[in-house]
Amino acid sequence: MFGPDKCGTTNKVHFILKHKNPKSGEYVEHHLKFPPSVPHDKLTHVYTAILKSDNELQILVDGEEKKKANFLASDDFEPPLVPAKTIPDPDDVKPEDWDERAKIPDPEAAKPEDWDEDAPLEIVDEDAVKPEGWLDDEPEEIDDPEATKPEDWDEEEDGEWEAPKTDNPKCEEAPGCGEWKKPMKRNPAYKGKWHAPLIDNPNYKGIWKPQDIPNPDYFELDQPDFEPIAAVGIEIWTMQDGILFDNILVAKDEKAAASIRDTTWKPKFDAEKAKQKAEEAATGTDGLAGFQKKVFELLYQAAELSFLSKHKDKIIELIEKAEKQPNITIGVLVSVVVVILTLFFRIIFGGKKAKVEKKPEPVAETSNKEGSSSGDEKKEETEAENEAAAPARRRQSRREN
Repeated sequence: MFGPDKCGTTNKVHFILKHKNPKSGEYVEHHLKFPPSVPHDKLTHVYTAILKSDNELQILVDGEEKKKANFLASDDFEPPLVPAKTIPDPDDVKPEDWDERAKIPDPEAAKPEDWDEDAPLEIVDEDAVKPEGWLDDEPEEIDDPEATKPEDWDEEEDGEWEAPKTDNPKCEEAPGCGEWKKPMKRNPAYKGKWHAPLIDNPNYKGIWKPQDIPNPDYFELDQPDFEPIAAVGIEIWTMQDGILFDNILVAKDEKAAASIRDTTWKPKFDAEKAKQKAEEAATGTDGLAGFQKKVFELLYQAAELSFLSKHKDKIIELIEKAEKQPNITIGVLVSVVVVILTLFFRIIFGGKKAKVEKKPEPVAETSNKEGSSSGDEKKEETEAENEAAAPARRRQSRREN
């Protein structure tokens, strides 16, 4: 299955391969890990999957590479196409005398005689003195003298009416009102519950884990077993209208596919962009809106960085909130930038995966206008158009006294 899927917080260009395990005969779904995102606009887009003879997979969006993976790499698909050589023994059990505690309470330690576990955390400050001018007989709050009972108040239905409370103005000028009590202070004798200090456990054996055994389902693979394509179809699940698809292409020539993309999709895309720009200019929103659009485009591009892959969904969710709610845009933008910089500095000393040069092979394309999910077992080109449905605002009511 290949194509865009945008629903709620889900935003990805799926690539799912159903591959037969030659040992078990079972078909297993293998999902591309950290797939690219669906473009965040309402224009027509084309999605391309290129499957190469050296096991490389390329995902293009509008002809631009957004993801590169290898079918046999354990880090690129979940689960990996090639199973692990060994697996934890499901019949292995932890010995009863296996001790996983690195530290234990010192059995020879004893609680000091002067240790009082019952001493409270706080005690009354006996040295405290009531401030001069304290109003003992004045309450902190009084009935609001300006409040009046509503005309439609029904005591049988609503109960006896009481004026709402307000701060006592006399207390604002005095140190305080009401009964004065000595404050509490920290108890210098407090020590809390006594615990024996920890020492190294002489019987510590480490964290137990079952021993590895040969994986009965393991097999070696030079190339995935791509079964013949019997049919091409579109899988769509949507709760809104205005989604269009066309130009599904399955080909073996990458250049031919690119040529068809340039002659069928590109003119339509350019016309849509020109129309969008004209509409923005007519409404006078092309200035600031154009700048904001550039900012969001950069943020979406930043979300595609490899070191942010594990956090991409959360980052995109924050960016989408900023787009939909201008009043929180600045706060969200700052949050996104802070998250990206934090993650960057955490892994700045990390390594990079090696890349291998590959040669071209079969191509699949999908064009779509805004996101939804579409499918083809190996490759396809679809178009879809989506409009976000604004949720209805809940009306609230309350009775004010």
